[in-house]
Amino acid sequence: MQTRRIGDRSVSAIGLGGMPLSIEGRPDRDQAIRTVHAALDAGVTFIDTADAYHRDAGEAGHNEELIAAALRSRGSDADEVLVATKAGHLRPGDGTWTQDGRPEHLKAAAKESARRLGVEAIGLHQFHRPDPEVPYAESIGALVELLEEGVIRMAGISNADLSQIDEADEVLGGRLASVQNQFSPRFRSSEEELRRCAEKDVAFLPWSPLGGIANAADLAANHAELAAVAEETGASPQQVTLAWELSLADVVVPIPGASRPESVHSSAAAAELTLSAEQLARLSAS
Repeated sequence: MQTRRIGDRSVSAIGLGGMPLSIEGRPDRDQAIRTVHAALDAGVTFIDTADAYHRDAGEAGHNEELIAAALRSRGSDADEVLVATKAGHLRPGDGTWTQDGRPEHLKAAAKESARRLGVEAIGLHQFHRPDPEVPYAESIGALVELLEEGVIRMAGISNADLSQIDEADEVLGGRLASVQNQFSPRFRSSEEELRRCAEKDVAFLPWSPLGGIANAADLAANHAELAAVAEETGASPQQVTLAWELSLADVVVPIPGASRPESVHSSAAAAELTLSAEQLARLSAS
């Protein structure tokens, strides 16, 4: 699989979003582990998780522990995998989401994430979502302290706008490694943030790059050009979507979620799909 860079790490051009393995509708543990192993077999070396990726109250860190167990069971095969986790977004267990961007929470959460992942230092740690009750610079300041303490190796942000990208990079002293925002054919409002990341050589990690769990299967029905290009290339609409996103900038690393091994292999194959300039232009204009 072709590679991209996140900070000083080379990773697969397409990663694995771990969230579907732990939230509502999640597979059983055996299938979840096999899905992670399938990602490794397909050449995936970047996996995204978060302490808030869980379903029920009292199981914060479910996805982190699941990913860690899957990687441990593969031993040296997983040595080159970069695992990114996040803190600052919470799930009380009733299906809702809340924020906690207080520095003391973010620092404590990162140390708990490192424990669950079984690592001395987290490869990439991201502030999950801005907290309107906490000045943004204060939340990012926690990442600075975590870097200095060696708890994390790289720092990133998620769900950020242009001003927050610039502010985070300034507070981090130019060390911002990644921005993880929602981006897909149906949700393109982060195109300016993607371009800013390309200007700064900061990795842009589209979450829900296929439009979300409930919409991925309907890409062809909802996007005529995707369906047309898929027919022209013999690829699936999902593969065409990921190949188009990769074409937008060298800093883009999509992280489609998966709950079945078959989905992982299909997504990974998109990294080898070549679309013509004319096809890419049609997709961008649609």
